[in-house]
Amino acid sequence: MINDIKQDAKSRMGKSVEALKTNLNKIRTGRAHASLLDNISVEYYGMDTPLNQVGNISTPDARTIAITVFDKAMIGAVEKAIMASDLGLNPSSQGTLIRIPLPPLTEERRRDLVKVVGGEIESGKIAIRNIRRDANSDIKSLNKEKEISDDEARQAEDEIQKITDEFIKQCDALAAEKEKELMEI
Repeated sequence: MINDIKQDAKSRMGKSVEALKTNLNKIRTGRAHASLLDNISVEYYGMDTPLNQVGNISTPDARTIAITVFDKAMIGAVEKAIMASDLGLNPSSQGTLIRIPLPPLTEERRRDLVKVVGGEIESGKIAIRNIRRDANSDIKSLNKEKEISDDEARQAEDEIQKITDEFIKQCDALAAEKEKELMEI
């Protein structure tokens, strides 16, 4: 019973860390990478389709993203979707190839992005703490129903706290890595 609660908490905390990694990948650094465009979708024959399904995304150099569109008629829609995104990118097309140059980040913009990263990290930590709270309340309810003893409940809460601390450390490591990446020129 207690092991089930701990395993559930561990898997949910792991999913929170993965979601945090995904959110951090969306924050633009000075370096080009294909995952920057992961959350952009294009209207393709009346349906919203992820950008990576209408073209091949590559990074020919550190400051450029290139998209080779499969259907030449889609070039305008792809450019429009990229400009409509909140990434602040300006694509230019050459035949079936769309090039997206990444402008260098200013010092002020880097500091703003570090603050955004801090907010994302804090959201991730809050999610992990909420999972800890849920697990602890499950253990307390088991204790109230006399299914486990007080000592078992205390020990389980301590183990859940250790699991929580481990995942919080992962969040802090992600934050340090992303901030270092952002402040790198």
